[in-house]
Amino acid sequence: MSTTPGTGDNTTALVDRLGIEPGMVVQELGYDDDVDQALREAIEDRLNDDMVDEDSDDVVDVVLLWFREDDGDLVDALVDAIAPLADNGVIWLLTPKRGRAGYVEPSDISEAAPTAGLSQTSLLPLSADWTGARLVSRRAKAGVERGKGERR
Repeated sequence: MSTTPGTGDNTTALVDRLGIEPGMVVQELGYDDDVDQALREAIEDRLNDDMVDEDSDDVVDVVLLWFREDDGDLVDALVDAIAPLADNGVIWLLTPKRGRAGYVEPSDISEAAPTAGLSQTSLLPLSADWTGARLVSRRAKAGVERGKGERR
């Protein structure tokens, strides 16, 4: 068994920590050759289906947004990711780790998220190359805090 996040049996545990359950609709944005294929496969195995892409019109439970420093404006990318999101949906902003090509400064995320109407709730190392920031809409976070976390 590997102990490196995003590899071997730990990939299933990471999918658990991402909160992805069978039957959810997961949209993937920012796919490129550098993404963590093992994590993608584990997510699709859990879903027993493919993730939907940016052309989907579905309301989604989770958005996986692979984002690199040179991918453009982070606020714009986050606003686009919010559009198909269910009321209590989650955005996982996946960025390269420090020292990797495309690294995004944590301060850029902490500035962009509130501008887009999101709050960062956690940070998760996903693999040797990627980190995930869990982002929720401030509206959804307030509903959960009041005990009204059900889907509307």
